[in-house]
Amino acid sequence: MNLANHIEHTNLSPTLTISAIDQLVDEAREFGFVGICVPPFWVKRAQREIGTNKILLVTVAGFPLGYSMTETKLDEIKRAIDNGADEIDVVWNISSFKTGLPWTKVEIAKCSKLVHDHQKILKVIIETAYLSDAEIAEASKLCADAGADFVKTSTGFASAGAKVEHIQIMRSAIPATVGIKASGGIKTYEQAIQMIEAGADRLGTSSGKTIVTHNLNP
Repeated sequence: MNLANHIEHTNLSPTLTISAIDQLVDEAREFGFVGICVPPFWVKRAQREIGTNKILLVTVAGFPLGYSMTETKLDEIKRAIDNGADEIDVVWNISSFKTGLPWTKVEIAKCSKLVHDHQKILKVIIETAYLSDAEIAEASKLCADAGADFVKTSTGFASAGAKVEHIQIMRSAIPATVGIKASGGIKTYEQAIQMIEAGADRLGTSSGKTIVTHNLNP
């Protein structure tokens, strides 16, 4: 299995610097990662460094807590696309979902329409660490019904990240046409394989280099 085709090489550290962005691009080019995921502030720089290379440029919106106003998320998305982003990972409104508000789905549909109007891809982060198994299934279906292209497990900022059992729940809840991105705490080759075997299509990780070079390590 060519894991690099599944990996979004990620650095969303609050203390990252411009050199870290350039390193992400260089390593994505070297190891053949499908894409890189960077903070909104660095999208324009990353796009410039990627140039003509076939590396997807991913960024985030409503990150990492998800309870900003819908209008704010839409503005973030539009600016990210204008700056060169190919895919947007938006944190859904967990607070709204836990309250049972219909607005949860409306917001995702609004984000989906904006992203798709620009022929880009929308991933929705449901933050599985804060959800029960039943809520994970419900959340995944809600996102798929509202037009998400992918449902994503985690921001990496909660108490726990991707888990195999959660990927399996998500996969059983949504159509095969909707992808799953596992992220948060994926650090080893073995974890990466387990996530994909459970149903993940993409892996968001800052350990991509370690994962794809595991056989080279003594």
